[in-house]
Amino acid sequence: MVTTKAPEDAYTAEPFVPERGGLAALRKAAADCRGCPLHRDATQTVFGNGDTDARVLIVGEQPGDQEDRQGKPFVGPAGRLLDRALAEAGIDPTQTYVTNAVKHFKFTRSGPGKRRIHKAPSLREMTACGPWLAAELALVDPELIVILGATAGKALLGSSFRVTQQRGTLLEEEIHGRQTRVVATIHPSAALRADDREAVYQGLVSDLKVAARALG
Repeated sequence: MVTTKAPEDAYTAEPFVPERGGLAALRKAAADCRGCPLHRDATQTVFGNGDTDARVLIVGEQPGDQEDRQGKPFVGPAGRLLDRALAEAGIDPTQTYVTNAVKHFKFTRSGPGKRRIHKAPSLREMTACGPWLAAELALVDPELIVILGATAGKALLGSSFRVTQQRGTLLEEEIHGRQTRVVATIHPSAALRADDREAVYQGLVSDLKVAARALG
């Protein structure tokens, strides 16, 4: 008996990415992505959002609980904190394009009511989602990429990436075949979880100011 593997067993979104079309075509196609098993439990695909003429493309890790429910990236507490930090650093949040390295919410259930708790995506899952990010980069063609957190950094720059070592520095990197300037920083959710929230938040703003200065 011949068994046929499901599309997600290949761990690549490549067959689902359209060869042509703009952001609307990408978003529509991504809604049906089964490039890895994460689509099974998530409410929906959470694709990138924002200005396709943006000078800055911001990449986070994956959607959170609120993003999964609403279908848009960075609409929860971390997103609101990011908008505040961007504005304080001198970058207009409305003139950015925001997305995640992974487009489906990965979680475990715990506690009363079995609350959904964020679980970091694996390297295999991040790699599977890579074709979507490559398509977004090609469409937006940003002057600079801001990486939020270790997971996004590893998805874009490889497993040796360490946010503690590379944050707040203007880098020149090849990402998905494109030579691009990059600034890495912490994920805003780290500031929300920190004991000294204000100090961690100011560190985020300081890193984003490096990006703002690079844009001129």
